[in-house]
Amino acid sequence: MQELRLLLDVLVAACTSAAGIVAMRRLALALGLVDRPDQRKQHLGEVPLVGGLAIFTGMLAGAACYGVFDGFERSLLGTAAVLALLGALDDRFGLSVRDRLLIQTIAILTVIASTGVYIHTLGHIFGHDVVLGWLGVPMTVLAVIGLVNAFNMMDGIDGLAGSLTLVSIAAVILFASPTPLRGVIMLLALLAAAMLPYLVVNLGFVGGKVFLGDAGSTLIGYLLAWVLIRLSQMPETHLSPVDVLWCVALPVLDTLAVMYRRMRAGQSPFKPDRGHIHHILQGAGLGPRATLAVLVVLAVGLASIGAIVSGVAHSAGVNLAAFCLILGVYMTTVMRLWLRQEARRQTGLDPQRDIGAKAVSSGAGRSVVPADLVAQRGENRGRASDHKTGAYRAAEQPDRR
Repeated sequence: MQELRLLLDVLVAACTSAAGIVAMRRLALALGLVDRPDQRKQHLGEVPLVGGLAIFTGMLAGAACYGVFDGFERSLLGTAAVLALLGALDDRFGLSVRDRLLIQTIAILTVIASTGVYIHTLGHIFGHDVVLGWLGVPMTVLAVIGLVNAFNMMDGIDGLAGSLTLVSIAAVILFASPTPLRGVIMLLALLAAAMLPYLVVNLGFVGGKVFLGDAGSTLIGYLLAWVLIRLSQMPETHLSPVDVLWCVALPVLDTLAVMYRRMRAGQSPFKPDRGHIHHILQGAGLGPRATLAVLVVLAVGLASIGAIVSGVAHSAGVNLAAFCLILGVYMTTVMRLWLRQEARRQTGLDPQRDIGAKAVSSGAGRSVVPADLVAQRGENRGRASDHKTGAYRAAEQPDRR
């Protein structure tokens, strides 16, 4: 009977999210929540930025039906509502980086102050208990904001951020199972259920396209970060602080690799370029759907490697060393591919360079931009779906406003 009730709560979240997409899509233009093509964004038509708001609405409806949450989950949902609204305002008006970081920091500190949950320890690594003490609070702030921006940066083609969210949720359940903390696991189930209608629409299977918007990418990163912190800091769970890295491996690896490469070149880590993994794959000739499939398989593979290492080694130190090894391989591989593509573009040998920029409209306001156009675009100058709205644009172009 209890399983049936949980299934009902999940269905409520999914149906409410779907209804929210339909309703908000009609109101998007009047509210100004649309993504318009310009010099940096070359998709066709005005695409509603309501996916994130619809997802959060579905989560709230499912949470209201479930009802059994402790103080941490209630605080998390309350601050997430503030940040979802912040993201919507950024989508509408374009807020400054300082304002967004300030509000995000206040929200994180509110959760810490009201629940006492933050990163107390990094676990038992190479024979030592790494206890952070007061450093745990600023590290928690950095970790949450970092994951928010990691998912924002990965939101570069249709379905990518949503698909990676589902992979991360599955990884959390795999690493943490079995866990007595049903509340946070239920939050993940509600997020996954509310995400499904968005993915169906965003990938063009039904109706007109909608984008996630800054409200959505902020919501995803914020919720996942806090659930991972909560589970990893409880001794009765099986999710160690090092396991957290494997649950969100691809967004973390790509963000670290891009920022390292930019700083190594003497540039700002937020300087826009075409160095993200989805840009590199598309620059190699893959279309958006093929790129999405490759990255989802890669994310699943990374989580599987982490699960195998964690299960075989039973050592947080070995687990961390394995992740650092993967990070080094990823950085080296991606940097070489990016430098090779840059050299080909500068010498005019890029086969994508002379392909005409063709875009077609495929009904109900849905826009399709082929891979050859995407390959010519710089980061933050438009993409196949151009999901990177407010937070990412301002984060990578702090002098824009």
